[in-house]
Amino acid sequence: MIEFNLLFVLVLIAIVVVSILTVAGGATLAERKVSAWMQDRVGPDRVGPLGTLQPLADGIKMFLKEDIVPKHVDKLFFVLGPILSCAIAMMGLTLIPVGPSTPAPAPVPLENGVVTQAAVDTFTAQMTAYQKADNYSIASGIDIGILFSFAVGSLAVYGIILGGWSSNSKYALLGSLRASAQIISYEIPLGMSIVGLILFTGSLNLEKIIDWQANNGWFILYQPLAFLLFITSVYAECNRLPFDLPEAEQELVGGYHTECSSMKFGFYMIGEYTHMISTSFLMAICFFGGWHFPGISMVDGYLGAFLKFGILMSKVGGFLLLYLLVRWTIPRFRFDQLMGLAWQVMFPLALINLVFVIIIREYDLSNWILTGISGGLFFGAAILSTREVDNKRRKVSYS
Repeated sequence: MIEFNLLFVLVLIAIVVVSILTVAGGATLAERKVSAWMQDRVGPDRVGPLGTLQPLADGIKMFLKEDIVPKHVDKLFFVLGPILSCAIAMMGLTLIPVGPSTPAPAPVPLENGVVTQAAVDTFTAQMTAYQKADNYSIASGIDIGILFSFAVGSLAVYGIILGGWSSNSKYALLGSLRASAQIISYEIPLGMSIVGLILFTGSLNLEKIIDWQANNGWFILYQPLAFLLFITSVYAECNRLPFDLPEAEQELVGGYHTECSSMKFGFYMIGEYTHMISTSFLMAICFFGGWHFPGISMVDGYLGAFLKFGILMSKVGGFLLLYLLVRWTIPRFRFDQLMGLAWQVMFPLALINLVFVIIIREYDLSNWILTGISGGLFFGAAILSTREVDNKRRKVSYS
């Protein structure tokens, strides 16, 4: 049984929750600033220096705005839906290392089917050192880390479905149905894209995935196609453009949160941005080495912990910025295009990539062969997708 310091865990939970709420508020400001920069506008500049206090003003507005509950809604689930969506999104950060981490020791090995005393002593020493190490995650050493993160992330759709169904509004109901179909469809390539990483590391533990990359190189070098499938799937999981069909204000007013006001709308927005943050952590950890960076992450002590934390946060910040840039770059897909991309393009590519990983790992071939195959499929998929989008745009414009 792994012992842990309860006070340290409680303090870490408080720090993570406050940090997530702060970053989510800052992300709303960054979203407006980035969109203004891309569209040659000024953006928020009235509240505080250069508009930096705009998230605070938005938060105060959310709390003070009248909380309207229409008569035709199912009040229990109408209130529960937004809270559930936000709470589940925060649960996704439970097993994610938000700073430097140390992998748990391997189980006691057997010698001729027998556990030796020397092996037990070695394991005990390793476990003692592991328990004394600082692991910056709320629950460290859990061997189902990435599986738990995926499972919790997929549960967030229940908050959307409850909110849309309980609103008794056609727009909200259609938005929640779109969300359920979209998230269920994109969970398949999302899960398949990560199986190759598990075959390399032999573990679902996020700390061990980082440790493998620190010793062998980042997975983006071995699995570029898997990264493309992963990042596309998490964009769909977060309902972000170009996959924001559950909201689609031109078609559904606001989608599943059409009837929501005040903090109910705020909880949905916090849940969306929290999901963005947790998936940014997963992309940084699974494909870009987490806190690892050549030549820097080997520093020990407090300076090393600070540098590793800064490296991880920089990678997460880069993915959050990419979320914002993509939103104002790629137009929204039609719903048939969205579902066709998942089942006709991403699912076959994920299956092909997995087959090549299995063959190379089974016959102990060079990992760089997989890099070449995956990279070739990556560029081929990009070219075919670009041509397909252009052809569909031409058909629409001619009609």
